[in-house]
Amino acid sequence: MRRLTIHAALLAAALALTACGGTAENAAPAKTVTVAPPSATAPVSTPTVSPSSTKVPAAKKVRVPNVVGKNHQTAQNIMQAAGLWMLQEEDATGQGRMLILDRNWQVVRQKPKAGTSVAPEATITLYSKKIGE
Repeated sequence: MRRLTIHAALLAAALALTACGGTAENAAPAKTVTVAPPSATAPVSTPTVSPSSTKVPAAKKVRVPNVVGKNHQTAQNIMQAAGLWMLQEEDATGQGRMLILDRNWQVVRQKPKAGTSVAPEATITLYSKKIGE
């Protein structure tokens, strides 16, 4: 009786494997499915708006702070605090030196001038000379 139970269990297991595809050697290859994000496949509905009621938001402008006479490092900090990150620096003496230690330099001119309204991505040039020159 015990032998019959073991044979029945083995037969049931063999049938289950056959129904599932058998061994790994006989298994079907895995399929790759790519799903597009909903925004790429969903239809876009555009509300009807009359041209007179359409308002394009104005580009945000930043007022350039006055940093002439300030230590070059402090000037950079002030510009960044105002939202201006595209900073360029030049040796105001015309010698073409690099401003390695910003704290040893003083801003003598800036472009654009203080008070000018610019886009946040505008390049601000600080012309500096070594302190004491």
